[in-house]
Amino acid sequence: MEIEFYGATRRVTGSCHVLRANGFTVLLDCGLVQGSRDDEALNREPFPFDPASIDAVVLSHGHIDHSGRLPHLVNLGFRGKIHTHHATIELCRILLKDSAMLAGHDALYRQRHGEPDAEPLYTVEEAMRCVRQMQGLTYGERLEFLPGIAVTLFDAGHILGSAFVKLEITEGEITRTLFFSGDLGQYDSPILNDPEAIGNADVVLVESTYGDRLHKDFDSTVAEIGEIIATSCRDCGNILFPAFSIGRSQELLYLFGEHFEEWELDKWQVFLDSPMAIEASRIYWHHEELWDEDARLFRRGLRRMTPFSNLHLTGRVEESIKINDMKEGAIIIAGSGMCNGGRIIHHLKHNIERPECHIIISGFQAAGTLGRELVEGRKEVWMHKRKYRVRAKLHTIGGLSAHGDRADLLRWLKSREGSPQVMIVHGEAEAKESFKWFLHNEISIDPLIPQPGDRLDLATNELRPAGKESQ
Repeated sequence: MEIEFYGATRRVTGSCHVLRANGFTVLLDCGLVQGSRDDEALNREPFPFDPASIDAVVLSHGHIDHSGRLPHLVNLGFRGKIHTHHATIELCRILLKDSAMLAGHDALYRQRHGEPDAEPLYTVEEAMRCVRQMQGLTYGERLEFLPGIAVTLFDAGHILGSAFVKLEITEGEITRTLFFSGDLGQYDSPILNDPEAIGNADVVLVESTYGDRLHKDFDSTVAEIGEIIATSCRDCGNILFPAFSIGRSQELLYLFGEHFEEWELDKWQVFLDSPMAIEASRIYWHHEELWDEDARLFRRGLRRMTPFSNLHLTGRVEESIKINDMKEGAIIIAGSGMCNGGRIIHHLKHNIERPECHIIISGFQAAGTLGRELVEGRKEVWMHKRKYRVRAKLHTIGGLSAHGDRADLLRWLKSREGSPQVMIVHGEAEAKESFKWFLHNEISIDPLIPQPGDRLDLATNELRPAGKESQ
């Protein structure tokens, strides 16, 4: 029995690991690589395994960097089940459809600009075929989905339906318990419950997106948003929130509803300008059972999903275009969260050169994305083959991140029982090294950082470098 580390070993995106036991092969996640054009070209590279040989997939949650390569896997011959939370299946219907549509638009754009062989990785129809192979689970439900391999999902507190995965693997006389974090949320964040405890484990795979830093505390973040809104009102401009359609958008609407009077939001017109975020918000609304107690109480005081009358759900393209007629008084929540596509690009083009406008970055920005360039302080950026001067005021707020910070990751790891081997994945190189050093000093463990193709023998916890077979 062994696990091979494949995706999200050199970067944050593209999560995918390969479990082999009892003659079966199981994938943990199968996500898209996101970032620069060169990074995204990796999605077309062959898998290091035959997709038709995969017996099953366990999917931690719906975000595209964890789920987005699944339709491609199906296209190449995978016919097994994809085990995930029921809510994740609902979100994947819209996430994978959107991913396919964006890929199609990108392919058409490249064909028009001299790349006649450009083809999307998969179509909408192929994405929906993939969703039909998904089998839903609830938190805490144990399923032996292959002989000797059982899965249980636990609440990861990251987005709706997000899970960290427990795998119990028996081969002969040996049984090992493996935990895979997926993405972990912050403790005490709104709407969702805190990540659950781990319990007894032999091996733990932990993400490290923010393993090298601490977020600003939540109350300070909320106060900062209020101050930015007040300043923007005096500046007579617009506010742009590049936001992930799943998680961040719903959290912002929740905060706007909670602080509507305090932030004087009646002076603004608020736009949720994302068909996917609108549909995802409806899914969140209908899954009250997955909310924390405070959010459930807040929901019971509402008659409908939209918590205030000046919130506009702009699903149609014509509605989105019309927003840019407003030179002031608009708060625009639009995707994508890393500014690497979607409607936010068009709003940035109309507002980024205006010093009275404000841009609020509230989530992780992968290397190679426009969002990362903005966070790094670029004075000029390119959008749709035109250069724009960055004159709008930029704010980076970390307290709303759907990813836990270093303290949250440590808190989750402290909930382990036994002395498991900890493997650090899903992070940029500096973050992983920093987190490794931190864990060694804080809780006296020696985690390992696997490289692509490295294999961990689950019976012995021996890590074999790529290309080295057991002796």
